[in-house]
This record gives sequence, structure tokens and C-alpha cells, in this order.
Amino acid sequence: MRIAQVAPLWERVPPQGYGGIELVVGHLTDELVNRGYEVTLFASGDSETLAELKAIVPRALRLDPSIKEPVAYELLQLTQVTDMANEFDLIHFHTGITPLPFVPMLKTSVVHTLHGCFTSDNHKIFDRYRDQPYISISNAQRRGAPQLNYLSTVYNGIRIEDYPFQEQPENPPYLAFLGRMSPEKGPQHAIAIARATGIPLKMGGKIDKVDRDFFEAEIVPHIDGKNIEYLGELDLSEKSQLFANASVTLFPITWSEPFGLVTIESMCTGTPVVAMNLGSVPEVIAHQKTGWVCSSLEEMIAAVPKAMELDRRKCREYVEQRFSIIKMVDDYEAAYKRAIQEKLSFNGKISNSAPISNPFN
Repeated sequence: MRIAQVAPLWERVPPQGYGGIELVVGHLTDELVNRGYEVTLFASGDSETLAELKAIVPRALRLDPSIKEPVAYELLQLTQVTDMANEFDLIHFHTGITPLPFVPMLKTSVVHTLHGCFTSDNHKIFDRYRDQPYISISNAQRRGAPQLNYLSTVYNGIRIEDYPFQEQPENPPYLAFLGRMSPEKGPQHAIAIARATGIPLKMGGKIDKVDRDFFEAEIVPHIDGKNIEYLGELDLSEKSQLFANASVTLFPITWSEPFGLVTIESMCTGTPVVAMNLGSVPEVIAHQKTGWVCSSLEEMIAAVPKAMELDRRKCREYVEQRFSIIKMVDDYEAAYKRAIQEKLSFNGKISNSAPISNPFN
């Protein structure tokens, strides 16, 4: 079976630092290759993959300051995919709304994984193309657009061995925060929790241009290098160590997070997560077993010492059972089968060049 994976161009696959979508796409693509599928990855040219790589740009757009209109390259990538569409049995888009108007012209089966949230703007185009096959990354995510044709919910998965288990956290203890330095991720609330509990906080994460003023006004004044530390944007090894040595990871989001990859990354190292009850949080964290799901900042503050008493081994086992790459790709295979069967029932074939049959048979 021939599968195309279409990744955003903003970060490389897998990302060197921040980039949850690209990390998931990288894991998915390589595991499909390992399972014997013929996979083509459409991504930036600096990506590393077991699949055949097709690149419109030599490196991730975020790393190229000369690029002023990223959408031009997104459209070039989309043109490249559609020009080659008949070479695939299925095309898997991870790129949001951009491909939606073009999909009706394709005879190839298509699925879209929705990695983001719904807004008043993108809701209009999703509603226009509601019948295309969608995959949500949490059940909570669907509440933003319940009218869409959802094939399945597939939770994100991580490579367990990338996150070494830590039986005992560092002493003296510290709290961890990892995420974009933006209001919706809640670093300002992580600082408030650390101050209220008297436990030092170590923070990692990138700063987008749009969030620079927020970071300078709300975060920088509190950074003293001792009680509140900012470590910058971390790579995989650095963030796994940040989580593993922490007593608790804070996830004080202020928006409806579609998934929250950092929560499973932290739990995989054994570190429980204290999080705000928004979006996917109650689906991803097992309340009072692998963390604490809270309804207010005050509840988060009170939950920190309780979370520190949780069994770190159970946190690890929970991720191994529910959020591994193997589990994720098993679920994607099932969704692919449904997408192809849906397409077959509509037009009786997979693509112009493919035989009139189901490649899963």
C-alpha cells in the first residue's frame, strides 16, 4: 500500500526543538515504513525519515528569515502532492485547512488529522467541507466542530525509550514547565504556583514573535536563575531530563488543548502532571493516579504536594499502555481502512492508477 504523509513546513520532521505535530508525523511515518508500507513524506528538506522525502523547501520555514510569505510554499507543497496523487492509495494530511478545497478533485483516498483547535475563522471552511474524512486527536477536540465526518480519535504516541524512567526525582525538588511562552500555555500561572508552593520552577520552551511582549512583561521579571529558571528551547534529550528529574510537571493551560504532548512525555519519565481541566486533559491524565486534574489555580496549588506522592512507576506504565507509537499506528491503520472503504463505496476505486480493490484485503 502506498501512503503519502503531508507535514507542515514550519518545522522539520522530526523537530530539533519545539514541534509536536512534526514529532508525531515522524513517528507515524517511520513506523509505517517498518510495517512494510511504501511511504512518501512531504516535508521540509532538512527532515530525517525512513520514507522517501519530497521537499519544496530545503529547510524548515521557521529557520529561514528570508521567507516572507510561508503560504506560498504551503501551496507549492500542496500542488506537488496533488500532482502525484494518483501514485498513492491514501494521502494523510496534517496541514489543517489548506488542502480542504482541493481534496474533492482527487480520486485518491484522503484523511486529515486535526492537530489544532477550531476558531471562528477556520470553522467556516471546516463546515463547508464537513464530509471529508477527519481524525481527531482527542474526543474533547470534537466539541469545537461536532458536525464533521470523524473516522476515529487517535491519540498521539511517543517512543517510550526516548524518555528514560526516573524512579526518584531530584532533591531538592523542583517543578517543571514546558511549552510555548504564550498566555494560553500558562507559564505565568506556573510561576504563580511555584511561588505559592515554595518549590523552584524550571521552564523550557520557545518564544514566538507574537508572544515576545508577553514574555518580556509577564515572565522575564520573575526569572532569577534560582527560584524561577528559564532554560530556553529544549531538544528531546534536554526536555526528557527536565521532566525526569522534576517532582511534578505543571500544565496550567488557559485554552482547550487538543492533546498536550508534554503531559505524556512527562508521565513517561515517571513524573506526574498537575493540569487545568480544559480540552483533552481529563482524557490524557488519569486523575489521582498519574496526576491531578484541577478546575482552578488554587486547586493546582493544593494538588502539587499530593501529586508528589503518586507512584512514578504507574505513570510510566500508563503511557506505555495508552500512548506508545505502536498503539498510535495500530489506530491509524484502522482509520486508513475505514477511509479507503468509504472512498470505495463512493466511487468504486482507490486512485486512477490503482486496481479496483481494497489494498487492506
